[in-house]
Amino acid sequence: MGRSVSYPTGSVVAFRLLEDGEDDDVDWVYECLVDEIIDAAKAVFPSFERFDGWRGREDRILLRNAFADCGISTYCGLAAIWLVERDDPQYWEADFYTPRTARARHWLAQVSGRFVDLFGELRMVGRFSNGEAIFERSRSACDTEP
Repeated sequence: MGRSVSYPTGSVVAFRLLEDGEDDDVDWVYECLVDEIIDAAKAVFPSFERFDGWRGREDRILLRNAFADCGISTYCGLAAIWLVERDDPQYWEADFYTPRTARARHWLAQVSGRFVDLFGELRMVGRFSNGEAIFERSRSACDTEP
């Protein structure tokens, strides 16, 4: 099966290219994108707090609120910026006493369109049978380019 950029199951995902040219310092470009995600997401969704963690080995959590994790995953110059319901012991323990799952899913449904508009430059069109994904520039990215 082909390899593609990872993101947590059930995520709202916005895709963008990590590098524009061959001369880019990929680490610097990555760190700039991480800073941009943190600043923009906190401005639009003020309930987020910085969080340093991982979901598995490839999905880096940058921000967290009571309901969701926001993070980034990269592979071969493609970044997946994702938003997904939390899946950690503290969340499920809190959910046991005061159910959060329905509110989390409602919140994610409310903000998903704005999230993709905020971060998405590419839209996944489909996948080949070997798992490789096909992307096109999103309509909003096309509208903003000269």
